[in-house]
Amino acid sequence: MNVLITGGAGFLGSHLGDWFLQRGHTVYALDIASDAKIRHNLENTRFHFIPDSFLNVDILENLVAKCELIYHLGAVVGVEHYVSDPYKVLNVNVNGIQNILRLAHRYDRKVVFSSTSEVYGRNPKVPWKEDDDRVLGSTRIDRWCYSTSKAVGEHFCLAYKKMGLRTVILRYFNVYGPRLDAVDKGRVVTIFLGQLLRGQPITVVGNGSQTRSFTYSEDAIEATAQAGLRKEADGEIFNIGTDVETSMLELANVMRDVFGGPAKIEFVPQQKIYGNSYEDIQRRVPDVTRMKTILGVTPKVGLREGLRRTIEWFKESEGWIEPKPAKKAAAKKPMVKKAPFASTKKAKV
Repeated sequence: MNVLITGGAGFLGSHLGDWFLQRGHTVYALDIASDAKIRHNLENTRFHFIPDSFLNVDILENLVAKCELIYHLGAVVGVEHYVSDPYKVLNVNVNGIQNILRLAHRYDRKVVFSSTSEVYGRNPKVPWKEDDDRVLGSTRIDRWCYSTSKAVGEHFCLAYKKMGLRTVILRYFNVYGPRLDAVDKGRVVTIFLGQLLRGQPITVVGNGSQTRSFTYSEDAIEATAQAGLRKEADGEIFNIGTDVETSMLELANVMRDVFGGPAKIEFVPQQKIYGNSYEDIQRRVPDVTRMKTILGVTPKVGLREGLRRTIEWFKESEGWIEPKPAKKAAAKKPMVKKAPFASTKKAKV
């Protein structure tokens, strides 16, 4: 089977490509990102990297025509984008899913849409079930543009479902693991990790009581793959995650413990990090009954083990090394990053 993955060179997309390649399928990865996370697959004859955008309709149509299954993972994500460039978030996310669905309908291709737990907004009723209400703040608060863009994408998927298209909607809950965003930016795990690697204090926003449900990439990818392969998933919406609730302060302590070392934890006001155009969510916990019963996936990797694997990957694969200790070192020194290596392989088109 031919599988198209938009955002196929990204964090989730690269892992999903691995999953299908390992099972004998052919993967087409469409992405404007570099090949850093998929470099290990560039020599595989069943893997094709197309360095272009899903907003390029001509390129996209050629790929949709030849692929039986489409995973639309590509999007503008990250809090830094929500608050700094809401236009780009809305433009890329809303127009992108329309391009995918329009062509998928023309060629009768199944689409699995990557949505987000952000669509629930600040609904105080947890755990969230797939049919629960959305509770959002004012449109003057830029952080809600991402939630809105993904919700619009879901509405389009459900509209095309009524027109006969096979669609599945996945709402991810804080997925992390190897190949996550670069350190110091993106998601809370990589922000904390960057601070640990440099021997800096871990900065916890607010008082650290905000909770999230962290999902290891291996578990999320299994659920994602099954959503595309199982007929009974067609037309459904799934929370993809774990129902184990973890506070930001607890995450900081666990990461510090797994990493090792005497890092301090500092509390910083939300406005200092994100300004006034961001509104935080106090609790984010999914009901994953539907994922377990229909997709047949139960999360297996706990937070401590998942963080251990993630931290080790960043240390080994991203060029971070332990400096040689001084003869009379009084404390553990921060890690030092090697010079990045350049790719010498050409992408396959």
